[in-house]
Amino acid sequence: MRRLLPATERARLTALYGLLLLLAGCVLVAVIYVFVQYGLDNRIGSAFTGVVPGGRSSASPVAPPPADLVPSERAGKYARTQVVQVVAATTLNRLLTVSGIALAVFAVLSLFLAWWMAGRVLRPVGLITATARKLSGENLHQRIDLKGPPGELKQLADTFDQMLGRIEQLVGAQRRFAANAAHELRTPLAVQRAAAEIGLVDPDPERIRWIRDELLQVADSSEHLIESLLLLAASDQGLEHREPVALDESVSAVADEHRAEASERGIAVTTALEPVRVAGDPVLLTHLIRNLIGNALRYNHRGGTLHITLARADRTLRVTNTGPAVPPDAVADLFEPFRRLNERRHAPGEGAGLGLALVASIARAHGGGATAEANPGGGLTVTVRLP
Repeated sequence: MRRLLPATERARLTALYGLLLLLAGCVLVAVIYVFVQYGLDNRIGSAFTGVVPGGRSSASPVAPPPADLVPSERAGKYARTQVVQVVAATTLNRLLTVSGIALAVFAVLSLFLAWWMAGRVLRPVGLITATARKLSGENLHQRIDLKGPPGELKQLADTFDQMLGRIEQLVGAQRRFAANAAHELRTPLAVQRAAAEIGLVDPDPERIRWIRDELLQVADSSEHLIESLLLLAASDQGLEHREPVALDESVSAVADEHRAEASERGIAVTTALEPVRVAGDPVLLTHLIRNLIGNALRYNHRGGTLHITLARADRTLRVTNTGPAVPPDAVADLFEPFRRLNERRHAPGEGAGLGLALVASIARAHGGGATAEANPGGGLTVTVRLP
């Protein structure tokens, strides 16, 4: 039975539409036949009586013939009855013959129309299939761009185009991330190699001590970069478990961790925290808060300010800091991995350029989002909204 079934969707739709149209034609022929047959003898008899003077329809209710009816009249009445029956049978046979021929023509025409209509209906599916077959990492910019009235297939094609757009963005982001990560990791390796070569050439104790400190600093920077990369990859995969987290307590604890650093740099840290509890990963949320406050201190100036607010009404964490002026058109790029306002100088304490990218990724993993805006007097205001 499976071998006898059509192999393509177009053939299946053609068979289905053709059978339905053929069934509708058979029902129509049967209905016409029944209605024509019903009362046909009466109508032919009435027509025959009107044509033959003195005739009487054999099908109409009449009184029994009188006893003195002559044999010739009885023979005439019998002949009229036979004629009516023969005409009715001939008419019905002719009707069946013509209907059968018309039904055969209709069946062929219905199959052709069903094949054409199925092709028209499935054309967007063919375009989607052809586009999907041609896709690769080099031509993700291609789109179906189906033209036509709104409908299920038009919606399917538009959804496929939107999916391609998201895939193109993800692939582009992954490529940029891999290239930037390779570049960031290549630099400390080159520094380590150069320091080792210098130490081997000149074994002066002071120089060796300097090289040792330099290697330790580069190793710490590389370790921090690798940990940030692993954390970013983990947050991009989503949350494995959730538990209630007192966000105000986490913010207060992380802020206390950075008060000593802020005091050394003369930065005033103020907080306005309302009790807020969220369902999420406490480790990732702590990293989110630590990156926000760490960035606000790192890209600040001596004597600046850092203000942290946590609002219960709209469940937002907002960190505002002073610092260098940030162009408004460059704010959105700061959430991309390895994006900085200025070129990296590999100076002590300089970040890897993953702080705000981690913040945005962790916020998305919790079903929220992160935005930023440049302050008029310099610095940034970063806002994180959590559900």
